[in-house]
Amino acid sequence: MTFRADPSDARRAAPLDAFTAVYHRRSGITHLLTEPAPQILAILSEHGLSLDALLARLSQDYDLADPTRDALAARLDELIVAGLVTAS
Repeated sequence: MTFRADPSDARRAAPLDAFTAVYHRRSGITHLLTEPAPQILAILSEHGLSLDALLARLSQDYDLADPTRDALAARLDELIVAGLVTAS
């Protein structure tokens, strides 16, 4: 399965202390996200990745608090429900 996000110009992000406000232009909804969700969106807007490839990329670029497949799958499920990520 490959996960993708809209290109970065399809959303607007603003850091707010521990949160990042993300305005999704296509839906017109603003989402409040915490790490690593904004980083996931940034990576997936460059190109689609599998769960394992995304975990490897995140682990390489960031110090993740819980770098497990299950934790990342849960974050991806949340982003899919929010309409910010698609899976194919």
